[in-house]
Amino acid sequence: VPRPRPVYAFTKRCFDIAFALCALLITLPICLAAALAIKLYDRGPIFFIHRREGRHAKPFGCIKFRTMVRDAAALQAKLRTRNQVDGPQFKIARDPRITPVGRFLRKSNIDELPQFLNVLMGQMSVVGPRPSPFEENQLCPPWREARLSVKPGITGLWQVSRSRARGAADFQEWIMYDTQYVERRGTLLDLKILLLTMKELFGNGQ
Repeated sequence: VPRPRPVYAFTKRCFDIAFALCALLITLPICLAAALAIKLYDRGPIFFIHRREGRHAKPFGCIKFRTMVRDAAALQAKLRTRNQVDGPQFKIARDPRITPVGRFLRKSNIDELPQFLNVLMGQMSVVGPRPSPFEENQLCPPWREARLSVKPGITGLWQVSRSRARGAADFQEWIMYDTQYVERRGTLLDLKILLLTMKELFGNGQ
């Protein structure tokens, strides 16, 4: 794992704070509408907070808008045999746990907007490896140490470089790009990833 550069770490943190504040202010009306839609659908919790590991394996609650029914964890156990992805991930087509509101929030990436609160709290960065839970990080100690040497990000190298279509999953490819990011990380790469993410969200990216 390359040693961190103090100047890069400082500028990255300053950028994270400024970008997260701007993003939250700009998207505040969208967030309020999403919260209202979730509450009106089933009167359940607005947010889903999942325990993930941050830098140096420090646990934190990764915040998202809730997109699933309230008993989603129990239903996953029953649907385990239908899992369509490799590694420790779980994904199936037309997942019955996802609500109609949640399906729209996921497709539009609105469900991830609350993660900018994690960025402000210093638990995440705007750009970094995909945040992962403890169980997932135990599969391979070598890449675990690399990924956990930096803060996880809302977007990252895998999101803008993956070979499969958006919504598909390849665990080995995730890990490959996450570790590549740790090895190559720097201001220019962060800006490139952010610009490519914007292109995918608002341009012609798929």
